[in-house]
Amino acid sequence: MTIFTIDDVKKTFRNGEVEEQVLKGINLSLQEGEITALVGASGSGKSTILTIAAGLQQASTGQVLFKGKNLTEMSQEQIRAIRASEFGFVFQSSHLVPFLTVQEQLLLMLNVSETKMNKQQQKEEVEKILQLVDMHHRRDAYPASLSGGEKQRVAIARAIIHKPKMLFADEPTASLDSERSRDVMTLIRDLTKTLNITTLMVTHDEEMLPYADRIITMKDGLVI
Repeated sequence: MTIFTIDDVKKTFRNGEVEEQVLKGINLSLQEGEITALVGASGSGKSTILTIAAGLQQASTGQVLFKGKNLTEMSQEQIRAIRASEFGFVFQSSHLVPFLTVQEQLLLMLNVSETKMNKQQQKEEVEKILQLVDMHHRRDAYPASLSGGEKQRVAIARAIIHKPKMLFADEPTASLDSERSRDVMTLIRDLTKTLNITTLMVTHDEEMLPYADRIITMKDGLVI
């Protein structure tokens, strides 16, 4: 089932008197429970389309439809509410809060996303997710004591704990070695299938492409 549609999206940036068209009319549909990988050279527009799809910046023209709702017609407050409840994010850096333990990172996310759980239910959900990402044994650890792969596992757990329908992953393995990259991509693939999440991922690492259901190549602001 199609859950996300990008319809003729264009993006132009202005630098003084000069306009640069970064996206030249992107059409893309994302299917529920699939991983779609965006690939292409630096400057091809892949990260721009991801941030527009995630509501982090606006398209110049075109539509972004999530579950039939047009994000481009919504207020910033409405988009923020959807991001908090329906979207999860994983970036190249884990961006963990240095003074919070692993389980505290996840509890904070549950509070930010305004899930309707009492404190006991939140704790139970944290335990469940940590088991799912094989980090339960590190639940009381602080980020400084975690390896790069462990930090990214916690970041993934934080991204999915509120049960989003969309996961946006921007170069999620770029800071990891090959072995840890494979571990993280296996985890993302398994969670996408187990939890029926739709994942849109930007990557430059060809070794990660076999984990994707679809590969979309971009060049000069176009899908090729």
